[in-house]
Amino acid sequence: MGFNLTNGGLIRRENFIDGEWTPAKDDARFAVSNPATGDIIENVADSGAGDARAAVDAAARAFPSWRNTLPKERAAILRKWHTLILEHSDLLGELISLEQGKPLAEGRGEVAYAASYVAWFADEATRIYGDIIPQQQRGKRMSAVKEPLGVVAAITPWNFPAAMIARKIAPALAAGCTVVAKPAEDTPLTALALALLAHEAGTPKGVLNVISASRDRAVPAVAEWLQDSRVRKITFTGSTPVGKYLARESAGTLKKLSLELGGNAPFIVFDDADLDAAVTGLLAAKFRNGGQTCVCPNRVYVQTGVYERFSKLLSQRVAELKVGPATDPSSQIGPMINFRAIDKIARHVDDAVAHGAKVLTGGKTLPELGPHYFSPTVLADASADMVLCCEETFGPVVPLFPFVDEAEAVRAANDTPFGLAAYFYSDDARRIDRVARLLEAGIVGINEGALASEAAPFGGVKESGYGREGSKYGLDDYLSIKYICQGGLD
Repeated sequence: MGFNLTNGGLIRRENFIDGEWTPAKDDARFAVSNPATGDIIENVADSGAGDARAAVDAAARAFPSWRNTLPKERAAILRKWHTLILEHSDLLGELISLEQGKPLAEGRGEVAYAASYVAWFADEATRIYGDIIPQQQRGKRMSAVKEPLGVVAAITPWNFPAAMIARKIAPALAAGCTVVAKPAEDTPLTALALALLAHEAGTPKGVLNVISASRDRAVPAVAEWLQDSRVRKITFTGSTPVGKYLARESAGTLKKLSLELGGNAPFIVFDDADLDAAVTGLLAAKFRNGGQTCVCPNRVYVQTGVYERFSKLLSQRVAELKVGPATDPSSQIGPMINFRAIDKIARHVDDAVAHGAKVLTGGKTLPELGPHYFSPTVLADASADMVLCCEETFGPVVPLFPFVDEAEAVRAANDTPFGLAAYFYSDDARRIDRVARLLEAGIVGINEGALASEAAPFGGVKESGYGREGSKYGLDDYLSIKYICQGGLD
């Protein structure tokens, strides 16, 4: 089976600026490759500072008109965009799998997930309420209203090329903001396809602008946005070092930031847990997208009383996972995104083994499948002196850490500068309440491995960032509150 996207008309090679498809100003291009094979899919515009500036010019021109569009009119455009995304779900799913590598079922699932955010914020566009403040002085009336921030710059990662762009663009447009966006260099084609569908849905020119850029040229392109006072907000999903860079470099114009950054998620299995359910939940949480998600469990703590039994159950299930390209319908784990990812995973496994870990299953690259494949791996007897305990592996590796009691597990789970997601399995009602409160994370899964929902606030604490995406709270990050005081009313 192969993918044939040409007839679908979704692949675009150029930037989308001011309602037009335009090449980079110096006609530069870079290659987008299929991680399953290394084959080039397309050569797309390689943008620089001039292209980034042109995108802001268009967004700034469009903002006054867009902010004055009625909320129900913005909602109607978002609903049409949602409809078009679903109508093209098969092609979009194939495109995601082609440029990102995830299995086709996951690619199509991501399309539905992305569309859910568009539908959610279409409804939220009509629910941006303010407040009448109770009168404090005679003759004065006070109120608070919410207004769109202005031009928003969205910078998205490669692991969910549709969901992350939709999760940022939809609330921005719903709030009345205009957008300039740069998808990751590994996966720009999905974002450009979504821009095409947004345009077909009736988004006015300049309201949404998307540029692509290679790894080297992305820095000056994004720097243009960081320095431009017309850009009032940066929303970014990616690594903590890059998030810190964006915060520093945007401080000169005091932009509002939403930063969804790195994680080091713990997954705790207590001895009173349903072990079969815990194994199933861990598989869902860990091996989605081959372990390449920011909320994947990176450290699995198992109480000593059930450690051996859990290890055996998990290893059996992991060994059965089918690894292969998205073109194989039976594939459950696809390729990693690039050589850098493979090198990091192999380094983590080698370091763990050197420090005493035991490989229960996997632990090796799979060159017979292609250059970017790594076998799903379970490591027993992991410890805090291993690199994988403090660095996010971002791959299909499960290290098992034994622990004795609850206090030890919670202490180890929180012993990280990160705090995005955390999971635990227990059937003790008192423990559930207690541990949920003690874990230092923005998202906690209790007897559940699949956490994402458009209706729930997504974001972290500590060095995993700030701001929330999704839910009613996600809209507030694109709005400012204006206090209005009217006097002389006696």
